[in-house]
Amino acid sequence: MNNGKVKFFNEQKGFGFIKESNSGQEYFVHVSGITEEIRENDEVTFDLEEGKKGVNAVNVKRV
Repeated sequence: MNNGKVKFFNEQKGFGFIKESNSGQEYFVHVSGITEEIRENDEVTFDLEEGKKGVNAVNVKRV
């Protein structure tokens, strides 16, 4: 499980980006990978999964 902060999330389009706390790496997140509503600047935990276009954040939950 990784920790991070929601950098950007567009509810209408259903995607955004999460910045990991330790590495500063940014990961794509799709609405299908979240377990509850998230907003920009929310602190979250997440897992990583290889997607079609790279690594995606999945199982995203607010802290």
